[in-house]
Amino acid sequence: MKISAQDEYGLRILLRLAENGNEEGLSIAQLSEVEGLSASYAAKLTRILRMAGLIQSTRGQKGGYILSKPADEISVKEVLYALDGTLYDPSFCDAHSGSVKFCTNSVDCSVRSLWKIVQISVDRVLEQVTLADLLSTEIDSTNALQQILEETTAYLYKTT
Repeated sequence: MKISAQDEYGLRILLRLAENGNEEGLSIAQLSEVEGLSASYAAKLTRILRMAGLIQSTRGQKGGYILSKPADEISVKEVLYALDGTLYDPSFCDAHSGSVKFCTNSVDCSVRSLWKIVQISVDRVLEQVTLADLLSTEIDSTNALQQILEETTAYLYKTT
């Protein structure tokens, strides 16, 4: 499993906007500069985030981008789904059936069970982490994320 550059930079752009708190927002040029991205890549990411309803543009000479809702209402799961989609999607099996029309394991597939459980676990963690949680120091974020991990682990053991 890999986190893509698009995931990383898209999340970092959202964190910059959350930190900014300016009504006018940050322009593509400003986002590009502070994150060390090309303007075209920053524009691509802001377009994806805007189309997903996570950010909105502000008009005017000093216009830019702002979060569409408070940072504590935007989950990392929502962000990553907007940028790259899910880790596992049920249609995955249809797309990887080999040289035949239907997967030879479509009726009884232990691998599909694995991917489903992985997706559920990842979703459970990511839906609990918000942009606001990531605005603190690394130590504070680590402590908060550790608590989420412990709660998720307890939940998974309880339901299995």
